[in-house]
Amino acid sequence: MRALSGLWRWRRNQLCRATDLAEAWLALAALLLIVVAAPVSGFLTGTAAQDSLQRSAGAQQRSRHLVTATVVRRLGGAPPEVESDIGAARETRSRVLADWAAPDGTSRHGATLADIESPHRGDHFGLWTDPRGRITTRPLDTETATTHAVLAGVGAALATVAVVETVRRLIVWNMVRRRYARWDQAWDRAGPDWGKAGTGS
Repeated sequence: MRALSGLWRWRRNQLCRATDLAEAWLALAALLLIVVAAPVSGFLTGTAAQDSLQRSAGAQQRSRHLVTATVVRRLGGAPPEVESDIGAARETRSRVLADWAAPDGTSRHGATLADIESPHRGDHFGLWTDPRGRITTRPLDTETATTHAVLAGVGAALATVAVVETVRRLIVWNMVRRRYARWDQAWDRAGPDWGKAGTGS
């Protein structure tokens, strides 16, 4: 980590400049921020995401219902689709025309995707619907919600590290630029006669 490399400037050295010490203090400050702020940022973000996602998962699980649908016929014109979910195994899905009963008891009929590789008339499969029987997606499960929350926390911690290091580099770059500017001014004051006999150098 570049922040650690600035700490060497604290070594006792007759050639050590004030800017070298400033870079060392800046490196220490950046290191402390990374050690303290990054975990705190990750924890707070992960906790907030966990609360929000768990509430969302609970709401979805209460409002979505798994019903049994019956295949009427397979629909052509579309190849089978593969669904991938963190909390579920990969499923091969085929497009079919099906009948199902809504949670309120009304009959429903329409095109949907069935988790059957080769569907035939009369085959049964699970279908997620809302309370009125309209097709919806699988509700978010608690394990998947927790996984997303952990990823959010890790992402926030890494983003904090990146921000701190970027700010440190920008400050160091500005310090180096000013140092070079002062050197250029010193060379300009020395003039073209620097080093010649009788110039006092």
